[in-house]
Amino acid sequence: MKHAKSLLPHGKQWKLVWNDEFDGNTLDRGKWDFRLNMMQRRHTALLEGGIHFEDSCIHLELVRDKDQFRSPQLQTGENFMDRRPEERLRIFNWPIAGFAKPKFLKKYGYFECRCKLQRQPGWWSAFWLQSPVIGSSPDPGRSGIEIDIMENFTRDGEFSHNIYWNGYGPDIKAGHSGPRRLETDIFGFHTYGLEWNPEGYVFYVDGRESWRFSEAVSHTEQFILITTECQTYRYNGMPDPALHKITEPDAFAVDYVRVFDEVK
Repeated sequence: MKHAKSLLPHGKQWKLVWNDEFDGNTLDRGKWDFRLNMMQRRHTALLEGGIHFEDSCIHLELVRDKDQFRSPQLQTGENFMDRRPEERLRIFNWPIAGFAKPKFLKKYGYFECRCKLQRQPGWWSAFWLQSPVIGSSPDPGRSGIEIDIMENFTRDGEFSHNIYWNGYGPDIKAGHSGPRRLETDIFGFHTYGLEWNPEGYVFYVDGRESWRFSEAVSHTEQFILITTECQTYRYNGMPDPALHKITEPDAFAVDYVRVFDEVK
């Protein structure tokens, strides 16, 4: 498959500074790691593997082993809260100790992904950014935030843009676009983009502006994630009943991920 051209915001000049076109047949481990831990514990529904390459796309697959369902998450950095307890400095129990060197971090620019949503219910997919030290201070400008450029839970073409800051505890704060819906071909390829600058965020879908948000602007470098996850495992350790109804292979397909700097 020939890669599509980027749908860059008009009125500005852009320079490509990082990308993965997924043209090979193996994951570029110089660019990506598998995310396996969540909130200092191994998440049993996250998979190291479960990917294949076809038509110049990476496919993140839903994998079933008896009654256990798993799927992969890829990231170019690491959130300090996701480190397992045994990987931390034992004397002080401080989770940032032994922090892995990130593959790629970026502050500001245009972040873009062209992807195709999965067809079966019971699992979700997303393209997003996260700060390695999110929640480490009450200032989102310093500690960074979570920016969900595209988050999809249902199989009807609905998705949303979401922003979270102030950590993930009882004091978490958030901004939400509310439901957005693909206008055509809900199981075809679509392009999702984020323009992030010192003033705020502008979200795009297929080259058209979808949402703006100017509160809690991060001024720190963040890493990229393309992820899938089986629903409800995180909350009760059990799979969504919808997963047991799946009768055919399914995958979240990504054509490319690209990052641009504005040329001034």
